[in-house]
Amino acid sequence: MTHSPINLLRSVTTRELDVISGLINLDVSTYLWLNKLQHNHPLIKANRLISHSGDGYLYVAIGLLVYLGTPVSYLEFIKVGLTAFVIELPCFILLKSLIKRDRPFVQLQNCQSAIKPSDKFSMPSGHTAAAFLMASLIAYFYVEFASIAYLWAVMIGMSRVVLGVHYPSDILAGALLGSSSFLIALILIL
Repeated sequence: MTHSPINLLRSVTTRELDVISGLINLDVSTYLWLNKLQHNHPLIKANRLISHSGDGYLYVAIGLLVYLGTPVSYLEFIKVGLTAFVIELPCFILLKSLIKRDRPFVQLQNCQSAIKPSDKFSMPSGHTAAAFLMASLIAYFYVEFASIAYLWAVMIGMSRVVLGVHYPSDILAGALLGSSSFLIALILIL
């Protein structure tokens, strides 16, 4: 038996289709609810700042702080972090090119984005992947900062939905990608 798309669709039950449909509806309705927050100008400004904190500059600053604060563990921190990003980035690019999910503001009527995304497709969220990779790295090496690091990563993910460029499922996929990349790097390096 071949695994053609038609054979796979035939094997999906009505109940499974209902579950998938329900998840898609939850994803879209959550996006639509959060997209309405764009009418709150101060909230959009705050979300832009949060989102931009995930652009990469902060990661370099954190690396410098680790070096200045604890040069003994700096080398392990950097080796695991760089390895994780070497794993995450190609996976991110590959997933985007395979999934090719349009941005929500492109797919849904009467929706807009408050920022211009860097590429055409939405799944997974690269900002969220990088933020969760970094949060996992910080949490592993500096447990006392774990709550702050993960809160920041969640805020970056949520800001991407509020700003209109990602669905919540894109954020979940990004969080999984970033966390998984960190774990693989940790196993490879330590």
